[in-house]
Amino acid sequence: MKALIRATFLTLSTLLVGAIAAQSGAHTGHDSSHAAVSNAQLDAEDVAEEHPTHAEGHTKFNPGEMIMGHVGDEHGWHLWGHTTLPLPIIIYNTERGFTSFSSGHFDHGHKTYGGYMLHEGKVVATTAADGTDAHHAAIDEALTKATWDVSITKNVLGMLVSITIMLLVFLSVARHYRTNGLGAPKGIARFIEPIILFVRDDVAKANIGPGYARFMPYLLTVFFFILINNLMGLIPIFPFGANVSGSISVTFALAAITFIITLINGNRHYWGHILAMPGVPKPVLFILTPVEILGVFLRPAILMIRLFANITAGHIIVLSFFALIFIFGEIHAGLGWGVSIFSLVFTVFMSMMELLVAFIQAFVFTFLSAMYFGSAIEGAHAEHH
Repeated sequence: MKALIRATFLTLSTLLVGAIAAQSGAHTGHDSSHAAVSNAQLDAEDVAEEHPTHAEGHTKFNPGEMIMGHVGDEHGWHLWGHTTLPLPIIIYNTERGFTSFSSGHFDHGHKTYGGYMLHEGKVVATTAADGTDAHHAAIDEALTKATWDVSITKNVLGMLVSITIMLLVFLSVARHYRTNGLGAPKGIARFIEPIILFVRDDVAKANIGPGYARFMPYLLTVFFFILINNLMGLIPIFPFGANVSGSISVTFALAAITFIITLINGNRHYWGHILAMPGVPKPVLFILTPVEILGVFLRPAILMIRLFANITAGHIIVLSFFALIFIFGEIHAGLGWGVSIFSLVFTVFMSMMELLVAFIQAFVFTFLSAMYFGSAIEGAHAEHH
């Protein structure tokens, strides 16, 4: 258990650094006034205020902005109505140095502050005075390229919450076993122990073999991290609701850790099969070896895309059916009410499906990671068996 707790600190610290560093180029969120609207609380008035259309006499609902705003990251956390929890903006610019302030100074992306502003959900540099309308402020391209955004965004805060939950659970289970020994588990240990045994027996042992023990802390950490964040993403109430597992930067960081562990633990047998597979004619190796090397990099890429796509797709489907309510409601109020019944029923069904996917994707990522570790440490004799 101590090794598991240490692995939690080390692995997730690396994950946070990787995710924050990737944010400067991976923000897909939109302005907070677009992205922060919760499914349960979005009404026709909110839609009218946040999605203006100047070509018509009334404002028009934009389903694309609403959906992408929900699944993307942002510099604030929507609570209810028009209330948003501002998050810390932390910026390093090679010319201006470090700058930190509350995202509330941006006024939901409408104002400039401290020489910066929000543009399509991304912090950019500007030379406009503080409080200038962001729509009329010019972007300083040179300063923007020299800017690193390491802010505490919604996804970063979501990861901190999930890490806190993990540590509370692990420490509680460890305290139980220190107090009661290895007898029948009680309390939360009754739920955690079967999962740990499942990961150990059906994932680690089955795919890695005798050397599975040293990989267990990482496998358990990544399994619980993905599972908890998947489940948190299904609860649209603060401090839950962040789409952490649906962020490509987070899945990239997780896949990168698996990739590095696989490379570090690869033995002669593993590299021999990649660089020069035994029993294959040398002319064929000119084709086979590049393919095998490419496969080494494709494996973590598959891990990254699989988790990101499955989690994001579920959220997009649910939000799309919510959007139908407002799309048909703009045509006629009766149509909106009629479609809402179908949308809500389907949303409940999809939520149950996403609950299942939350467990499946945590298992699949952990299972494939164990497979890669097993292939890296597999002995030459295993091939003959």
